Amino acid sequence: MDLDTDTDAKLDVRTVWISDLHLGTPGCQAQALLEFLRATRCQTLYLVGDIVDGWQLRRSWYWPQAHNDVVQKLLRKARKGTRVVFVPGNHDEFARRYATHSFGGIEVVDDCIHVTADGRRLWVTHGDLFDGVIQCAKWLAYVGDVAYELTLKINRWLNRARARLGFPYWSLSKYLKLKVKRAVSYVSDFEAAVAREARRRGADGVVCGHIHHAEMREIDGVLYCNDGDWVESLTALVEHHDGRLEIVDCSTGIQALPAVVAAEPRLVSPWVPPQLARAPVQRETAHPREEASAARATGRLLREPSTTLPAGLG
Repeated sequence: MDLDTDTDAKLDVRTVWISDLHLGTPGCQAQALLEFLRATRCQTLYLVGDIVDGWQLRRSWYWPQAHNDVVQKLLRKARKGTRVVFVPGNHDEFARRYATHSFGGIEVVDDCIHVTADGRRLWVTHGDLFDGVIQCAKWLAYVGDVAYELTLKINRWLNRARARLGFPYWSLSKYLKLKVKRAVSYVSDFEAAVAREARRRGADGVVCGHIHHAEMREIDGVLYCNDGDWVESLTALVEHHDGRLEIVDCSTGIQALPAVVAAEPRLVSPWVPPQLARAPVQRETAHPREEASAARATGRLLREPSTTLPAGLG
């Protein structure tokens, strides 16, 4: 039985946010992601950008069966009653031109507001529009993307050697992000900019991705949540049924779920507003032929030159 309806799901939560899957690249941890999706049941699933890496696919086509399985699993979740919302990022910016549309039951939006079970408003955005490199030097963003792919390739070689010697996985790019002064400053500036915009919009917090660094902390009275990525950290942000937020780590396998990376530093009430608890979830039921048609259309879009918003690192 599929875990979309299985009462034995290892992680049963109200909401899940994942981003930066980078399907279409060798770095995507598609099998681990598929296991996470199978082991998780939720009312709403947010795909917070960079789900399909259009940049990489335009350079060279890479699409193994595991990546196709992930797409089919997402479509199946939408068909089985999970509300699936796709917020495009810079690597899948081709989808931004289809905001407000629905494909196979998956809603496409530029950004949105999520109301938690305890009544807080969270602004959901990929975050690339607050990346100074993307906005001011698009060419540098493309150079950075190629450099990041090279770092991941070196990282794979390095970890093969470490595995033979019995050492655990180690991320070179994560190490550089946390140790190189300019990289730390870049991450800090990004987080502050996104939090300021969330406050300007009247939101209590923000959920984003883009920088591949899972984090949850308060910035000037705004709750900043970054759900990480599925290239290195293998993390997701989840909302429990009482409104509690946590970042879970799946890098050691789904057997350890929920392995908490960061828990929200506050006590929350288990009270759920009745209007939210009773709100029905109405989803379109996609026919298999419609799914196949949507998949073919996606393939065509990926091969088209981008004419939308600027792209960048992440």
